[in-house]
Amino acid sequence: MTGPPPLPPSPSPSLPPAPRSSPPPGDRGTPAIDNPPGAFLAIYRLLLRSLAKRGRLIGLGLVGLAGVLVALAIGASKPFDPLGDGAHFIDHFGLSVLVPVTTLVFASASIGDATDDGTLVYLWLRPVKRSRVALAAFAASLTICLPLVGVPLVVAAALVGGGGELISGTAVSVAVAVVGYCGLFTAWGVRVRRALPWGLAYILLWEGFVARAGKSAGRLALLSYSQSVLSEYTGVGLRLAESPLAVGIIVPIVVAGLAVAYASHRLNVQDVA
Repeated sequence: MTGPPPLPPSPSPSLPPAPRSSPPPGDRGTPAIDNPPGAFLAIYRLLLRSLAKRGRLIGLGLVGLAGVLVALAIGASKPFDPLGDGAHFIDHFGLSVLVPVTTLVFASASIGDATDDGTLVYLWLRPVKRSRVALAAFAASLTICLPLVGVPLVVAAALVGGGGELISGTAVSVAVAVVGYCGLFTAWGVRVRRALPWGLAYILLWEGFVARAGKSAGRLALLSYSQSVLSEYTGVGLRLAESPLAVGIIVPIVVAGLAVAYASHRLNVQDVA
């Protein structure tokens, strides 16, 4: 007597394919996850603390104080044309030296310091878009530079005795220049190693000499636009002031936006460590 026929073997269940492991968001060429709420402010505060070093603040603050003392001496001498003398002083000392040098020191270090002390590597391990890091670096340098150069230069303009035209022209031209230079030098610090000496070369050679050789070269210098703003407010002719007021204000803002966008791109594709 034969038993029941054996049951056919049941098919083995197929295992689902193993999920692919996605590379960490900090890998080069891999877009990071969008930042969680509050991440931008946290990065901004971190970079702001990194930039606000006592030596930098005291050193450049003393330079601004020296400008205030010189302006006080000019005002005390009762110049024949206080508006013209004041505009040229703000141009030569403020727009040509204090503003670009101060923004170079802080904006180029906003990413450079974070790279040197390992902060940028830490940020790379967080789910934060690189554009947020670049924007936070720009905002941190802007937060420091605006009052650090704006306050002494506006006070200097008031002490010279040039009147409301000089004070308002100084305030607007300095603000526009700080925005443009902070954006430019933030990208400069991401792109160029030893950004400080190369940035000084740009300020002294290009804006100090080459840009003054002709109109075409002058249009490639941020100094020409801040001078144009100051000249439009005061009516005093300045060497590179060739643009109308609207152009003098808009161009540095556009330059800052493009520079921050470029810095974001560089942070996306470059190695950190």
